[in-house]
Amino acid sequence: MKYYSFKIAAILIIVFLLQLLIPAFTDFLVIDNSMPFEIWRYFTAIFLHGGLLHLVLNLFGLVFFGFILEHEIKPKKFLLVFLTAGIFSSIISVFFYSKVLGASGAIFGIIGTLVILRPSMTVWAYSVPMPLFLASLLWALADIFGVFFPTGIANLGHLSGLFVGILIGFYLRAKMPKIKTNKEKINIPEEYVIDWEKRYMG
Repeated sequence: MKYYSFKIAAILIIVFLLQLLIPAFTDFLVIDNSMPFEIWRYFTAIFLHGGLLHLVLNLFGLVFFGFILEHEIKPKKFLLVFLTAGIFSSIISVFFYSKVLGASGAIFGIIGTLVILRPSMTVWAYSVPMPLFLASLLWALADIFGVFFPTGIANLGHLSGLFVGILIGFYLRAKMPKIKTNKEKINIPEEYVIDWEKRYMG
């Protein structure tokens, strides 16, 4: 197992340290809607964070949900989910926010995929244990609320990442081998039936 979830977490920490040591590092990699044609920013912005709390929350989501998904669908597919959801989130967000950074969209993509593959998995949300599908619905509603009452969080980035993750989840579930139960017809020789009737039915 390659454990991409842990490797990406290590990259996020290293990049954050570089942000602290070299302030211009952030400006060079962040999505800025004044530079829409610098398409490499849609990728690099995934690995940036606006503060320690932002980083810690994303690291928790990445390690917890990412580790589970990585075991569920294998490392290469996990990496594809992370990058696809993250880049799509970046593309959508740039139309609504002046600057965008963070792995939140990618992590919501991981959660969205897990919602389809393991909807009944128990998680803690708002200090209450509940199935993942319900927790995801509450998180989505919180982001929808944030769209109408902005708090500086790229809520549409979260929602777009979740949407892509759900689509990928449906695709992966359709491709997963289904367990087939073989219902073999049982043939009992007639002489055994006659013998049984004579013994036990008189």
